[in-house]
Amino acid sequence: MKKVILFLLASLCLMLVSSTIGLAQENANGTGKISGILLDSLTGKPVEFATVALLQQGSQQSVNGTLTGKQGQFSFSGLEEGTYELVFSFIGFKTKTLPQLTLTESKPYLTLGSIKLSPAATQLKEVDVQTMRPTIVQEADRLVVSVEGTAMAAGATAYDVVSKAPGVFMDQDGNVRLNGQAGVTVMLDNKLTYLSARDLRTLLEGMSAENIKNIEIITNPSARYDAEGSSGILNINLKKNSQQGMSGSVYAGYRYNGKQHGYSAGGNINYKKGHWNSFLMLDEARRVGGREATFTRVFKGDEETTYFDQVATGNYEVQGPPAVRLGTDYSFNEQHSIGFMANYTTNDLSADFLTDTYIGPAPNAPVVYIDADNYNTNRFQNFTSNLHYVGKLDTAGTMLSADLDFVQIRNEGEANFYNYYDSLLVDQPIRRDFLYTSTPNGFDIYAAKVDYTRALSKGRKLEFGAKASRVISDNNSRFFFNNSEQPVLDPERTTYFVYDENIFAAYANWKSKLGKNFSLQAGLRAEQTVSNGERRLTGEVKQYSYFDLFPSLFVQQKVTDNYEINYNYSRRLQRPNYGNLNPFIFYRDPYTYIQGNPDLRPEYTNSFGITQTFKKTYSLALEYQVTHDVIAELPAVDQETTTTIYYTGNLDQSKDLSLTAVAPVKVMKNWDTNNTAVLSYSAYSGNASGQEVVNDQLFYMLQSNHTVLLPKDFKLEVNFTYQGPAVYALYRVEPQVWVNMGLKKSFMDNKFDVSLNAYDLFKSQRLIIAANVGEGNVSEFNQYFRNRSVGLTLRYHFNKGQKIDENQRNNSLEELRRTGN
Repeated sequence: MKKVILFLLASLCLMLVSSTIGLAQENANGTGKISGILLDSLTGKPVEFATVALLQQGSQQSVNGTLTGKQGQFSFSGLEEGTYELVFSFIGFKTKTLPQLTLTESKPYLTLGSIKLSPAATQLKEVDVQTMRPTIVQEADRLVVSVEGTAMAAGATAYDVVSKAPGVFMDQDGNVRLNGQAGVTVMLDNKLTYLSARDLRTLLEGMSAENIKNIEIITNPSARYDAEGSSGILNINLKKNSQQGMSGSVYAGYRYNGKQHGYSAGGNINYKKGHWNSFLMLDEARRVGGREATFTRVFKGDEETTYFDQVATGNYEVQGPPAVRLGTDYSFNEQHSIGFMANYTTNDLSADFLTDTYIGPAPNAPVVYIDADNYNTNRFQNFTSNLHYVGKLDTAGTMLSADLDFVQIRNEGEANFYNYYDSLLVDQPIRRDFLYTSTPNGFDIYAAKVDYTRALSKGRKLEFGAKASRVISDNNSRFFFNNSEQPVLDPERTTYFVYDENIFAAYANWKSKLGKNFSLQAGLRAEQTVSNGERRLTGEVKQYSYFDLFPSLFVQQKVTDNYEINYNYSRRLQRPNYGNLNPFIFYRDPYTYIQGNPDLRPEYTNSFGITQTFKKTYSLALEYQVTHDVIAELPAVDQETTTTIYYTGNLDQSKDLSLTAVAPVKVMKNWDTNNTAVLSYSAYSGNASGQEVVNDQLFYMLQSNHTVLLPKDFKLEVNFTYQGPAVYALYRVEPQVWVNMGLKKSFMDNKFDVSLNAYDLFKSQRLIIAANVGEGNVSEFNQYFRNRSVGLTLRYHFNKGQKIDENQRNNSLEELRRTGN
């Protein structure tokens, strides 16, 4: 609220100044420039939204005016030779004048550095009142969720905070749904992660939420973005260095879920001096978790029906050396800079899953008991590097940027399965099976892209660019019988699969004003995909080549100063996850397998949307999506062996109609809420394993996040989420509800924070899924993932320097999300 009021007041002052300007900057013929940074003389912090008036010395004639930016920066360009003076004014501060600023032919540029503005003796109460930065901001084409500085970020992982973003649901396998829809692309700093859902979860669980700045939810991206992601993009922006000198923080945390102990520790350091701007982040943790589950399956055969009742418990632990993220940028001048960034993460996963299975011809009448014990280990390594260039080619906004990326991912997975079969009719064992799998896989990813933005007159802008990428996936998956002293290879279930994919893309995007109250953005992206999948052991090769066009259109209508309407359309696609293309049969228990499908086709989505925004804060979005060749997990039943194989296939289509409302509300002076409500209707249709599928559901969801400033600088956050019944492909999902809470206290002039967090307070976040697979074949799953836990985090901030304007580096990659295992 404070920022809104200050911005409105500052804008009013600027309009009064601008009304006296006799010569607009864009029509000036000079080459001179004056720039600087405005700071609070007491705190040293930037003064945002301050009015800066440029006057002709002596005549007091106004030449130009502007508002200071987020880091207090301002600049005037296109100035002729002469003597000027600057007048700085802002609510709550004394007006300041800088006279005798002379530009000559030999000295056309003046860089004033830091300028101190002194607070007035008396200030408006609105400025003095302690307020809370808004955590959700509705922008023209995206919803921005602030994470930095919130109590729930303390001691939490990136996985925790992403799953609490408005309209976002992330299941325990890492699959992301937005407003109830699958097909969401997750990016880090505008760079694709290239990870499978499972590896994405591992990455986010190993990343501290302390290092996240904000999360951007983009439901209909423009042509500038890769076409990947049928339901939109979830972009996680990490904190960037914006400090002159040295700054950073260190933290340590502890978490307990009732059975397991976990910890986290790390820190970051930023250093900027002269032309160099560098950062280093370290995160080290022991992440733990588990689940308790029951599974019920009914197989109806021609002559008899078989009932399966399973009770399972599992535990996992992820631990490794610190994850490292580092980077540096070098600025040749104010116009040109180059930089390098790298991430390295490695960790070891150890997990067990113990299942008791009861099989019989009727409910609660078992005749066979199976004790199945599964033990898994996996070493995960992820190295990402980026080399980039940014050039500001003129003062009007013309820019050129280029990125080179290399990603290397390695997984070394092993699993042991011990199955003991016993008869419940006679007191003797039937048999035992010992099995072993080795599933090493790796991905090498190369990408290059260039983007050019040309600023034209009258607010028009042209963007175009190109990108090329190559992904090589190597999966050598082996299956062994392990009943004897030496494991025996099973050639029928062993696969060596190599996948090579090349994508070439180009786009053009046009932005323009249409009269006084309308703006237009229209784009077209073209992508050519060439892929080759080879089963090395059989020599079977699958080759695909397809070319697609992806148009996008956005129209923004400004009805009043407080009411805007956005109309949008886009066409997008979802390529198969690389792991889902691998035909290897992954063993889960004697009656459950998961198999890849090299014949998977990409899915295509046409999206239409209308978003109304009120007071730049409240929004109401109506969206309609039609998706063809829907990529979905589908169960297939072998009646003879009563075995279920879960494979990824294509359904004919899905249709989704949704209404989403976002409403931040200030309940009291020190109590803010961010509320999201979703109402949608989803329908799936198609053929799965010879069965015609029609599955639809009215879905609704409510998220309500509350932030309360308590006495003595305590901050309380409470997060409530309710999800109604939902459908996905063949599955029906029961309602879910959960509550999280965080309490934060700052000491030592806000340099030292202590946070206490509680997750899933009422142990109510339970996943219940049912599917009807063929006539009379029913599967039901009831799982609790041990989410209820408490955590304590300590964090210390240090800062030796002042904030300056720093351009955030965004990256370019698209394919990381799809590297599956």
